[in-house]
Amino acid sequence: MNTTIFQHDVFNGLKSKPKSLPSKYFYDAKGDVLFQKIMACEDYYLTRADNEIFSEQTNALANTLNTEQSEFDVLELGAGDATKSTYLLKEWQNSGVDFTYYPIDISSSMIEYLEFEMPKRIPNLKVKGLSGEYLEQVSEAYRISKRRKIILFLGSSIGNFELHEAHNFLRNLYNEIQPGDAVLIGFDLKKNPHQILKAYNDSEGITRDFNLNLLDRINSELNADFNTSEFEHFPIYNPLTGACRSFLISQKEQDITFGNGTVIHFKAFEAIDMELSQKFSLEDIDTIALRIGFQKQHYYFDSNNFYCNAIWKK
Repeated sequence: MNTTIFQHDVFNGLKSKPKSLPSKYFYDAKGDVLFQKIMACEDYYLTRADNEIFSEQTNALANTLNTEQSEFDVLELGAGDATKSTYLLKEWQNSGVDFTYYPIDISSSMIEYLEFEMPKRIPNLKVKGLSGEYLEQVSEAYRISKRRKIILFLGSSIGNFELHEAHNFLRNLYNEIQPGDAVLIGFDLKKNPHQILKAYNDSEGITRDFNLNLLDRINSELNADFNTSEFEHFPIYNPLTGACRSFLISQKEQDITFGNGTVIHFKAFEAIDMELSQKFSLEDIDTIALRIGFQKQHYYFDSNNFYCNAIWKK
């Protein structure tokens, strides 16, 4: 991680009104471990719904993505531990098709793990990990190889963008890829508000720790003096907009001092906007594809219709 960029983004967020921090920085080594615990948590329905689609509809997903049955590259944005994509990679590997897997993640530690782990998980799998910003690494993958691309953007990661940012990101992705390339994007669907809120305020407190860990990371990397016991995790969900947001609330008026002498003042009960987890209707998903120019191929759902994996092509 470039400390200068990290420092710039942290200061930019904490000096803004309202205060905010980029959720992409949740994922240091400790954050990676905490997020794996969140995904295994009983209250976090997203993982079970998504895994059901991949485990029970693997062949259909693989065939819809690779209708040409020819060689290609798989680019996974925000690969994490690649649990879901492993279903597809095994399916393609067993079919004998020639492909290379490019996991892309902002976390260099996760990329190192995948480059070591994936060939053991799937013997003879060709893996080349790329660490950094998603679109920059997509461009790098096209520089490395001119083969047709299948882009995976799983786990409702698109929901971490504001709606206008999601449109801009997907439009930029559309402009980056080539005609005939396919994308698979996971969308968490609007549902019972209580169920959604519980997923981001789990009874074990793992999501709370995940948010507070970013303050610990800032302490470690920027020599700040956040006391995490003086900040409370507070999530909310708006069923009208579909926006589920996580905040950290300062429990008192306080100053946070950084190693370079910068001081950030907090009023009592002032919030830091930490994360957005947007929920979508099917109409929302159709509208995004239409506005950008993607061709809808197929939508895959879990048995409860909690979650949708959408396949589009350029």
